[in-house]
Amino acid sequence: MKNPTHEDAKKPQSMPSGPRNVLRSNDSASLWNCTLSPGWSREESDILRKALMKFGIGNWAKIIDSQCLPGKTNAQMNLQLQRMLGQQSTAEFAGLHIDPLVIGEKNSKIQGPDIKRKNNCIVNTGGKPSREEIKRRLQQNKQLYEITEEEWSKIELPRPEDPQSVLESKHEELRRLQQELENVQSQIANIRRKKRGESLETIESSKEIAKIDNGKQQKSTRKNKRTKQK
Repeated sequence: MKNPTHEDAKKPQSMPSGPRNVLRSNDSASLWNCTLSPGWSREESDILRKALMKFGIGNWAKIIDSQCLPGKTNAQMNLQLQRMLGQQSTAEFAGLHIDPLVIGEKNSKIQGPDIKRKNNCIVNTGGKPSREEIKRRLQQNKQLYEITEEEWSKIELPRPEDPQSVLESKHEELRRLQQELENVQSQIANIRRKKRGESLETIESSKEIAKIDNGKQQKSTRKNKRTKQK
């Protein structure tokens, strides 16, 4: 099926060939200059990116149910989504299985006196788009940027950890660290004993040398006395 074209939308060339030139889910998020919202790590941002591709833009309920980003709220994820897209308006991508960083790359190159940005995101300075306009943009973006079901269905997200397994893992890690500490302490004790033994040997050796030297000196003194008496 031939992809449609649009005079205002240029296809981002993130792959050399293939039916859809889009980033794949295993590509690094650092390929694009995506800024992070406060409280987000690069790893968390990449997980959100994959979750959006898998479940669809703005499908926060499924993302939360997947437990791939524990503790993140709808508002936090939406703010980071805006930074990925490079624009504040997300309605024209709602529900689409797209790579937000592809849109972000396209938006990062848009220049002009009418383009206003906030936190590197393009903000709408005109009137609110009509429902018909949003539908038109949504359909256009679906045709241009949506990945296939075969692709997004294969995206794997971090699985939530079982609390009991986490606890057992932590206990095992603690036991391992305690064993390592005991081994290090034992090595230190052996080194200290060895040094003490070497020190004692040095002292005894010094005493023997001093004793020999003292004996030689006494013998030399007696010899000198006998020589003088003669």
